[in-house]
Amino acid sequence: METTVKLYTLSYKQSKTYLTAALFVLGNIILPQLFHLIPQGGVTWLPIYFFTLIGAYKYGWQVGILTALLSPLVNSFFFGMPAPAVLPAILLKSILLATGAGFVAGYFKKVSLGLLVLIVAFYQIFGTLGEWMMQGDFYLAIQDFRIGIPGMLLQIIGGYLFITHFIRK
Repeated sequence: METTVKLYTLSYKQSKTYLTAALFVLGNIILPQLFHLIPQGGVTWLPIYFFTLIGAYKYGWQVGILTALLSPLVNSFFFGMPAPAVLPAILLKSILLATGAGFVAGYFKKVSLGLLVLIVAFYQIFGTLGEWMMQGDFYLAIQDFRIGIPGMLLQIIGGYLFITHFIRK
């Protein structure tokens, strides 16, 4: 499935960049709170990445980077999740996701499930390698692949639907 949608590249000089990023950060605050009501909801559904993917893909890497940095930091500060010990790994994955999504959207100028699979695989594989180097524990580093497959599917399918239907314009 491939769909042509209007994609943007907002710059740091535009106030719309910060407003858009703030809305996606808000989404990345609300969604994890909802999923944390489910036992193991955070590690299973990976909700902290959802709006980072959408923001970076639809509005460019600058919105994505702002969302990627602020979402985990704000959530950790106000709600204690993610725990400070795992914050570096989540920030790494978030930044990889934002840059990957921004690059792919800018290069291909369309959205498809295949492209979203590519982005999610990119940030998860390289983020897992980085997490393994940081933590020194391979079993812990592959947690997203052991537990988070539903969350990756949510990012791919939900992200596609969100980009193509909810924020089409």
